[in-house]
Amino acid sequence: MKPLAGARSLEATLQGRLAERESQGRLRRLDIPRSDLVDFSSNDYLSLSRDLVVRDALLTRLNHQKSPLSSSNERIIGSGGSRLLDGNSALAEHLEQKIAAFHDSQAALLFNSAYDANVGLISCVPGADDVILYDNLIHASIHDGMRLSRATRRFPFTHDSIVSRYGDFSVKLEKHGANCTEVDGPQSLERTLKKLTASDRRLRLGESNVFICTEALYSMDGDIANLEYVSNLVELLLPYGNGYIIVDEAHSIGVLGDGRGLVCQLGLPDRIWARVIGFGKAMGCAGGGVLCSSTTRLYLVNYARTLIYTTAMSFPSLASIETAYDYMMLEGAKQRRCQLKMLIQHCYAKLRSLEERSRPTAAVLRLPKDLSSSPIIPLFTNRPKSLAQYCQTSGFMVRPIVAPTVPQGQERVRICVHASNTIEQVDGLCQAIETLI
Repeated sequence: MKPLAGARSLEATLQGRLAERESQGRLRRLDIPRSDLVDFSSNDYLSLSRDLVVRDALLTRLNHQKSPLSSSNERIIGSGGSRLLDGNSALAEHLEQKIAAFHDSQAALLFNSAYDANVGLISCVPGADDVILYDNLIHASIHDGMRLSRATRRFPFTHDSIVSRYGDFSVKLEKHGANCTEVDGPQSLERTLKKLTASDRRLRLGESNVFICTEALYSMDGDIANLEYVSNLVELLLPYGNGYIIVDEAHSIGVLGDGRGLVCQLGLPDRIWARVIGFGKAMGCAGGGVLCSSTTRLYLVNYARTLIYTTAMSFPSLASIETAYDYMMLEGAKQRRCQLKMLIQHCYAKLRSLEERSRPTAAVLRLPKDLSSSPIIPLFTNRPKSLAQYCQTSGFMVRPIVAPTVPQGQERVRICVHASNTIEQVDGLCQAIETLI
């Protein structure tokens, strides 16, 4: 059967778009990670996905599926449908209660991924009269959720206005006060909120809501949001309690706050309206969830399309998540976090020493200004692909990150440190970087 003329035209259109992207050096392709290279790329920060203790605990759980939570017709491989039909289980409900307790939350709701959790939450909760404010470096899933949301007023604020490395924000709050017109800069969170409350009577009187979306630990820059500042600012400028903060903790759980995340580390669970968590990073498995109130959980069950219209997690997926959480409560997880922290500090010190010795221009190599507790270290450079390729040739897997994943002019090589890395491996990677620059 011959293809229709329209089909040939579409193929040509698609090929043309791909060719244009390739000419810009931005064409993406799938490849299989090389097992012969030292991993400084994946999000498996605690190296749990390769841990033999975790693996053996999961295999034991899978081989002995029967438990007080099991029933005679429990499915082993698939779940049988969406959770609103045949896909729910006592194990899923039990796991959500365990997760909520671990993260000091009233309730939790599982999603098939953190991406689905973000899209489901943002798309269904904000109403037509509400406003969404979002960090201009927020994850793509928030953008997709906003496109589906009834809230048509959506405003970005500058990432630099909320990250911890930019100073003591509490001093600004005391200095400015609620009615001061002085601002941090164009499109800062403070300025955006002040403009909104000044121009919108319903917002100012608490008759409509503002949802503020941020991440805890940013996956590309490796910096950490100053959530205390964000909370103080929201409560100061929205005194009627109509400001609701949503924090994406996909990259911070397992690493910060004894594994519980940044919100728990800062003692803020009661001041953050909702948290999105992901299990595919430091937790070493897959899936995601929302930490929230019981009322919000029930609302999501009724309105979140990414939960309602998809097949629920299977028993193996639920078992892997529970195994990871059980491990988080053991001494071994604490030791891994300590090992990771030590390696992060060592890597920063080596890179800073390299920078001071070589004195490369900012275009060739530039490090973040301050030491972070983040396992993500961006090396800003105008030649990310050649630097990443040289490191790979030297035996170390790092990846180039280019536009549109990051803004034009912010290209970098992204280093991810893992608990299973060694001092010698970190030194070898830094030596390879120094050799090229």
